[in-house]
Amino acid sequence: MPGDVVVGAAAAGRPLNGRTALTAAGAACLYWAGMALNDWADREEDARDRPGRPIPSGRITPDAALATAVSLTVGGLALAAAGGGARALLTRALPLAGTVWAYDLVTKATPLGPPTMAAARALDVLLGAGPGGTRRALPAAALTAAHILAVTRLSRRDMTVLNGDGLVGRVTTVGPGTATVLLASDPNFTVGTRM
Repeated sequence: MPGDVVVGAAAAGRPLNGRTALTAAGAACLYWAGMALNDWADREEDARDRPGRPIPSGRITPDAALATAVSLTVGGLALAAAGGGARALLTRALPLAGTVWAYDLVTKATPLGPPTMAAARALDVLLGAGPGGTRRALPAAALTAAHILAVTRLSRRDMTVLNGDGLVGRVTTVGPGTATVLLASDPNFTVGTRM
């Protein structure tokens, strides 16, 4: 997730400085919040099918997992606001947090699961774009979303897709390389050392 923020910042021409680092830390917290919330949401299924997971094994209580998810969400929002300001909080970080929670609690096991995950990662890229950088970061966000949509769909399907059986497998394998070539060929793309 911090990498998504860096991609968004680079695509928007935002310097890779301390504010970008704060935004990336906020994105990481929101990702970790989603991981804790996932364990909380899946606790009954995990008790049945994966008893070694943290909640069914007794290493963490359900209340502790939920409290961790809430705390990391609040911390992630605070860091994102510190890195990008109030506008970034309202237009990117809050929708990102809402998307993370919606995925874990509502859409994960539905056909809306892959698009929700893709939207979260696109919002992560746009979070890094900062104020005024949305338009320039949209292509990077769209490429990230397309790749994550393909990977998430692939994770739900049979491994035969990897052997060339289907569009999802081809997009998943070719997409990241294409995105890298397109980004590297952009004359405006530079990786600075400013921190």
